[in-house]
Amino acid sequence: MAVEILNILGLKCPQTVLKITVRAMVMKSGDILDVIGDCPTFERDVRVWCERLGRVLLSAKNEGADKKRIQIQF
Repeated sequence: MAVEILNILGLKCPQTVLKITVRAMVMKSGDILDVIGDCPTFERDVRVWCERLGRVLLSAKNEGADKKRIQIQF
């Protein structure tokens, strides 16, 4: 199991989910993607993406006023 970090600070929807989708192509079963973003719809968009693709959203934590860290397991 590997943990990869994806910094998408400054990107807005739909770029946030597109970047996650591109990275998802190389993730292996059990890997964790740690995504840091600041788009206002970031958490909601990632939750919907995980539900549609059957990925596990492990956590969503605030990291300051506008920043969030979301962990997705593949």
